Formats: sequence, structure tokens, C-alpha cells
Amino acid sequence: MNPQILTRIAIACSCLFSAWLLGDVELRGDISLPKIFSDHMVLQRDSRVKVWGTADPNQALIVKFAGKETKVTATAKGDWNVVINTPGAGGPYELEVSAEGGEPKVVFNDVMVGEVWLCCGQDNMELPVCKSLNAETEVEQSKKYPSIRLFSMGNYSSVEPMENIYKAVPWRVCSPESVKEFSASGYFFGRELSKRLKNANGESIAIGLIDVAWGGTVCEAWISRATQDGVESLKPLLKHWDEDGDQPLSPLRPGNLYNGMIAPLKRFPIRGAIWYQGESNVGRGNQYATLFPTLIRDWRKNFGLGDFPFYFVQLAPFDYPEKPFESLAEIWDAQLKTFKSVENTRMVVTTDIGDLQQLSPPNKQEVGRRLALAALADVYADQLPEGEVKPVYSGPIFDGATVTEDGAIRVTFQYTHEGLKIRNDEPELLGFMICGEDGKFVPATAKIDGQRVEVSSLKIKKPKFVRFGWDKANPTNLVNSQGLPASPFRTDDFDLISKGRDF
Repeated sequence: MNPQILTRIAIACSCLFSAWLLGDVELRGDISLPKIFSDHMVLQRDSRVKVWGTADPNQALIVKFAGKETKVTATAKGDWNVVINTPGAGGPYELEVSAEGGEPKVVFNDVMVGEVWLCCGQDNMELPVCKSLNAETEVEQSKKYPSIRLFSMGNYSSVEPMENIYKAVPWRVCSPESVKEFSASGYFFGRELSKRLKNANGESIAIGLIDVAWGGTVCEAWISRATQDGVESLKPLLKHWDEDGDQPLSPLRPGNLYNGMIAPLKRFPIRGAIWYQGESNVGRGNQYATLFPTLIRDWRKNFGLGDFPFYFVQLAPFDYPEKPFESLAEIWDAQLKTFKSVENTRMVVTTDIGDLQQLSPPNKQEVGRRLALAALADVYADQLPEGEVKPVYSGPIFDGATVTEDGAIRVTFQYTHEGLKIRNDEPELLGFMICGEDGKFVPATAKIDGQRVEVSSLKIKKPKFVRFGWDKANPTNLVNSQGLPASPFRTDDFDLISKGRDF
């Protein structure tokens, strides 16, 4: 069959399915809300929260929450939406939506008001708690954190933006049963916040975590197609997929996961997002430097919440089969550029907790802790217990480099805190390379000099550029005084091996 016809059929089916998801309730004369609303949910505190759904055409409705009522009338098609103002952290509350006469009505119980975070990405975000380090103990101890609430999106790829969620596990109180298949990175992030964020009575405030992850997926699938259409350098990628009409519902197709898994959430207020993805884009690092910041700006625009906090994990070392050794380093480079260029982002470096033989290493406790350090240092710095110092969340980040008169390159860093160190007091710094005018990098000797590192090589008399950790094996050991690892970096602007690799 003609690929264009296949695509049209897929679009029509997707639209019909979306209409069925939202429209079947009208046949029963009922009131319905999207799946993101359920018992045990968390609404973002001190926020204007949108509540929406369907009812009988022109039905007068009353929405009740936290002692306040809001009236709304459904449209001729049965759609309705209101905005409610949430108080500070607290609960439990009821959220009730009823017809003006009192029936029918929908009531959600045990609704908390607190902090809501998206937990998104691919394999490393998808890895569940039951496969993390010390899994049995972690699952059992989860019962200590009932203030954490968990919502899990089902995987769904769509050629058109969805209004409702296709499938999901509704909001649940954190427990051994609910947490075992939940994102480990997301849960351990939320657990750290739960430990540190308290109300006036010393009780943990509610933390709502929305798990939206699908292993093996690519960055471009998570970005709306409309936004990608406006990026000139992405046109070869989009053309490639447009010419492939045999897979209209592929989860790798640009925009499809945004349509199926992000678009249904865009009206639900969040505090921010954590992101762990990039594994499936290894080999296209040059392009990822465009894709990744495009995704962040796309989500911020479509959620309409301003430049909300977006914290992400720099990929852990892994021996990607049949990929040149620089391929992973080029993704690291793209992630570092994104951190430096996109406002209100933070990057967690994990070069010290990876496993070359495991794409998804199990130590997600430390991943979650480092992500939480970023949130506690930024979003929640003024809410820490009295006397507690704002945490350091990042290891050393390359700041600048100058060539010295004695034939070395002096590298300076941000986020050194109280100084640079060698991890575990190992005898020498590892991972530095240096080159001269010919651009051929050789292993270098590196020494810490206060807040700087002096890099040199007897083989290079007139050094020009430095690279650090530019290898998927990444044998590096530079950390700051808090033991947080330095990010890989380069000082050159040579063409990457992935330049021109569009798909």
C-alpha cells in the first residue's frame, strides 16, 4: 500500500481512538476526567491547577476543592475546564466534580498538595527499583515514605497529540507493592526530597512522581513535530522519516512519544522534570547538541510554566557495540553544552558509577541523590532546615584554558567547592589528553594546582588543546572536595566524527 495512505489511515485511527477515550462517557451521560486525576494524587502546591474533562453537552458543573467552589458549563461538545488555586503543602483533600444538581458526580479522595516532578527518559530512567542495588531491602523500606505518591504512564506512540492518557497505573501511595516496578532514578530522587522537605509540623510534604519512560527510545521521538519542523538542521532527519511510511506508529519516529506520552500531561502543573536519556542517540552526538536543548525548550513552551527546572543525567560509561570510542564522549559533549547554554538546567555526572558491561547500571540510589542535590540547591534552597548549608550538586565543570609559557595548558573549573582532588587518593590524575597544531591527541600528565589543573606532555612542545574523559571507558578520577566527579570536556572545536550523521 502507498506509504502516504498508510500514514493517513494511522492518523485517522489515532484520532478516532482519542475521541473514543474522551467521548464514550457522553453516551452514558457521565462526568469524566483524564487518567492523571485519581485517588491519592498530588497537585502542585501554590499553583493554578487546571482541572478538565467531559460531561453532557452544556452541562452546568461545580468543582469543589479545599473548601472552595468553581462553577463551569460544558461546551456544546461536552468539554469543560476550570482553574483552581492550590494552597501550600498539605492534605488530604477531596476533589469533587458534580452536576449543578448534585448528581452525577466524581470524587477523588486522599488528594495531597505538594511537589510534582516528571521522571522521563529511556533505559536508565525506566530501570525499576526491583532491579536497583540492594533491591529487596529498598523495596521493603519504601513503606517508610507514604508521603511519596507514584503515577506510571504506559508506553504509547501516536501520530497525533493525545488529549488523554492511553494507559497508566493510577496514583498510588508509596509502598513495597507500588514501588517495585517504578523508576528507580525517579523514586530515589523523590525519596531524598521527602527526607529533606518538611512542613511546619516537621512532617514530610507530599512528593508526586510521574514516571514517563520507555527503553530504547530516541530524543527526537519525545519532541513535538511542530517544534522540530522549525529547526533547519533537523530537516534531513525528518525527511528520512517522512519518506518511511511503513512505520507510522514507530516509537522512534520524531514526535510520536511526545504525542502519546507528553502531550496528555501538558495541562497538569509540575514543579520540574528529571531526564535520563541519550543511549539510543549515541553515534549522533553532533545532532544531539541540537535535539536535546530543542526538547527542553519545546516542553517548557507547551507546558506553559515558564523555564521550569530541568535536571538531567549525563550518561554513564558503557561499551557501546560497534561504535567508535568517541561516540559516547560526543553525547557527553552535547549534554555539557546544553547545561551551559540552556537556562535553569542542571547536569548530574555519573562517570564514576557506571559499568562498561551494563547499559543501565544498578546504582540508581546515587543518581537520585545527585539529582535531588540539584533541586535542594536551587528550587528548595530557602526551605532547608535552619542552619543547613545549601548542598553542592555538581562536580568540576570546565571553565577555561590558557597555554602557559613553559609549554603546559592551565585548565580552570567551576564547581570546585573547596578545591580539586583525586578520587580515593589515587596516585595520579587520569583521563587527560593534549595535542599541538597537528590535532593529534596523546596521553598527558596532569597535576592539581589549587583550583586548576596543569596539563602537559613531553611529546607536545607547543600544546594547543586539551580533552578530558574523551573515551567511552572514561578512566577519570578528578573530583571536587565533595567527591563529585568532573564532567568530560574538550577545549577544541574540531569536527566531530558524528557530524553529518542525521539518522
